[in-house]
Amino acid sequence: MPNELTDIRDVPLADALSERYLAYALSTIMSRSLPDVRDGLKPVHRRLLWAMHQLRLDPAAGFKKCARVVGDVIGKFHPHGDAAVYEALVRLAQDFAQRYPLIEGQGNFGNIDGDNAAAMRYTEARLTAVGAALLEGIEEDAVDFRPTYDGEEREPVVLPGAFPNLLANGAQGIAVGMATAIPPHNAGEVCEAAIHLIANPDASTEDLLRFIKGPDFPTGGVIVEAPETIAAAYETGRGGFRLRAAWEVEHGKYGTWRIVVTEIPWLVQKAKLIADIAEALEQRKLPLLGDLRDESTDRVRIVLEPKSKTVDPALLMESLFRVTALETRIPLNMNVLDAERTPRVMSLKEVLRAFLDHRHEVLVRRTRHRLAAAERRLEVLEGYLAVYLNLDEVIRILRNEDEPKPALMRAFSLSDAQAEAILNMRLRSLRKLEEMEIRREHKRVAAERRRLKALLESEPERWRAIAEELAEIKARFGSGPLGDRRTRFAQAPAAPAEAVVEALVVREPVTVVVSEKGWARALKGHAVDPTALRFKEGDRLRFLLPAETTDRLLAFATNGRCYTIPVEKLPGGRGDGTPVRLLIDLPNEADLVALAVFREGESWLLASAAGRGFMVAADEAVAATRSGKQVLVLDEGEELAVATVIPEGADHLATLGENRKLLIFPLDQVPRLAKGRGVTLQKFKDGGLADAKAFRLAEGLLVRLGENRTSVRRAEELRDWLGTRAQAGRAVWRGFPSSGRFG
Repeated sequence: MPNELTDIRDVPLADALSERYLAYALSTIMSRSLPDVRDGLKPVHRRLLWAMHQLRLDPAAGFKKCARVVGDVIGKFHPHGDAAVYEALVRLAQDFAQRYPLIEGQGNFGNIDGDNAAAMRYTEARLTAVGAALLEGIEEDAVDFRPTYDGEEREPVVLPGAFPNLLANGAQGIAVGMATAIPPHNAGEVCEAAIHLIANPDASTEDLLRFIKGPDFPTGGVIVEAPETIAAAYETGRGGFRLRAAWEVEHGKYGTWRIVVTEIPWLVQKAKLIADIAEALEQRKLPLLGDLRDESTDRVRIVLEPKSKTVDPALLMESLFRVTALETRIPLNMNVLDAERTPRVMSLKEVLRAFLDHRHEVLVRRTRHRLAAAERRLEVLEGYLAVYLNLDEVIRILRNEDEPKPALMRAFSLSDAQAEAILNMRLRSLRKLEEMEIRREHKRVAAERRRLKALLESEPERWRAIAEELAEIKARFGSGPLGDRRTRFAQAPAAPAEAVVEALVVREPVTVVVSEKGWARALKGHAVDPTALRFKEGDRLRFLLPAETTDRLLAFATNGRCYTIPVEKLPGGRGDGTPVRLLIDLPNEADLVALAVFREGESWLLASAAGRGFMVAADEAVAATRSGKQVLVLDEGEELAVATVIPEGADHLATLGENRKLLIFPLDQVPRLAKGRGVTLQKFKDGGLADAKAFRLAEGLLVRLGENRTSVRRAEELRDWLGTRAQAGRAVWRGFPSSGRFG
């Protein structure tokens, strides 16, 4: 053994970390998060069922405390925390989480509202018929066993799994770098598909989907997904399903009505769902909803009152589906451990094929085990018959011989096992009636041996036996209250998206006010008197924009970036507002150049102080993050000087330099880009670009002379300034505003 104090090796940290993290990742994938495709169980679930089997907690037995089960599991098989093991046990017993519960619980095991189960010392459990079916045949050498973590016990590597648990109950888990998400299905449909696959090994996924319609959730609901989308998900093993709550309309007096939700999506906590709906109602995100109540008992009943009886019920529900968890997306990711314990994503056919191959292997092993037992029993019975034919000689040997066993073996050509069985016989077994019973048993066991041998020698017979087993499983669990399909299928309602969006939107007119020092606020209404506005000392008005609460603002800054500000995030009119720099990540050295309400389809002209620019669509400039979107690429020391909306129908662009030289040229000479440096609009010897304005030449160029005075230069008056892009231009006419701007 190396000395811990002297055996010190230099190992790169990256190598040490990668080696240890790889070991952790493999442990998580193989021993915790991913289910086995053969029995559909993770190790903790398999160990729970095996521990309960050892405690003889079968469906016909009495209940035992969950603390006893958990104690056996963590003490013998699963060295993890008791809370985690108990949570796994509880989930296997919840009929609203498991389509076919594997454990029957007695006591408080939680509810659909999201309340937790009682402590394990108060609750009791035993196996259900489904859980017992997964263990069926485990005593007959059906599966391999391995030592437990401490080597003192043995546990099954996989359960025999007569019930198609992986698809019937599904699985969810997150490992390292991979995850699994398999929704539950109807066991009857899965058995039908498996029987069809036995008869038609080359069947396609499309053929199997004639039997397996899609997921079947314990809480019901309605799947609104196109058939081709469902087929593609099962073909690739990846996809998802939109699941909606089931609802109906109850009519009252005088034309009134209300909606009653009777089924909610799987794994959605009812109490949290109602709280979220109430919060959305309070935040005015559900303008069509008037009130809601929870009238649930042991059945779900959520009552939704409309704001007006003239509201369309389908439109009200569409608005709820968009905002709340009444509609959820259930993922499908059939990432499982195959028979070689290798994680991979399987299609529906591959999952069924792996399950059938496992059942075939279990059948072969159980048949061999039974055949060996039958042959051992026949050997013993043949020895018994030899006794009855020579009973007097046997008695003589037993009375006179000091070593009767070898003498019996020599006298009657018996095997060791036969001689041992004869020596262990009781006197009462020597009566004539017992001899007749042994002969009948010998005949019966011999017939069983012939049947087992025929089964081992014929593969078609084995598959026929598996099909009969599946038909029996379907009869037991695929019909009646437990097996009837609970989840229905429907096309998404044809309510126009525009109508739904319109129903969800609460628009209020506001006026956006931004000061020179960057303080922003939104005042109610559009009738705002600029002279009545108050600002901090030394500050004044810079931008005043009429808008609505649902609008977004485009803010162009001197650093060439465009920022997006939702109007709803602006504070109200009381106070001085909030700094724009808290709403967007605007650097301290940058300043706003333009601020306007985003209008879809609009175009903007962007130009740098150096006179380079281009046109950009407003849709291209919208930023998805607070850090904005770089639109105009600037050289070091450059700034964005002009950002202006291009009016509809504009055909010419007027650019004005700081040297008061004006150039007018056709707008089509300016390129349209999503991002870039642009092209030269006007050349300057001194200074840079001061202003730019797009206009329609036939209507003339409007110039603002003062606060309430404007002037329009007609096309014929602008003839001296007409040219092409990148020229220097000519000095402006006498009387042009001294500000050097078009206004």
